[in-house]
Amino acid sequence: MAGYLERYGAGEERREKLIKWTIVSLVVVLIAGALAWFFFRDYAEQLRVRTFFDLLRRSEYSQAYSLWGCTETQPCPQYAFNKFLEDWGPQSKYSNVSEARLTNSKSCQTGIIQFVEFPNQPQLQLWVERENKVLGFAPWPVCNPRMPAP
Repeated sequence: MAGYLERYGAGEERREKLIKWTIVSLVVVLIAGALAWFFFRDYAEQLRVRTFFDLLRRSEYSQAYSLWGCTETQPCPQYAFNKFLEDWGPQSKYSNVSEARLTNSKSCQTGIIQFVEFPNQPQLQLWVERENKVLGFAPWPVCNPRMPAP
């Protein structure tokens, strides 16, 4: 009889331990997932901006222009390729893209605003749309929920 009473409740203790470890594991996974989402939610958009500056460094202006959703054969109505070259080409004030510093970014509902600093130039703000990763100049310096995406 002593052997039987010694094991009395051992199954319940094991089940309680299993439930406890399951709950702790779920909480850890949820926290890790939330942190990963928070730190990497804008990764694709930030990668798009880095790709844009890499293309400019290699003087691949037509490919960089395509990241704006435009091509030389079908230019954007409001941003022709020659205007793009005025802004980003070899004669522009942003021609030395190796000196560009991507500072912080602001996450908005439909995209991000990436802040870019060039020496002796005002801070530049680029917009990257989440849906299609198209770049543009940010029409506002902070997210404004009442304004539609550009």
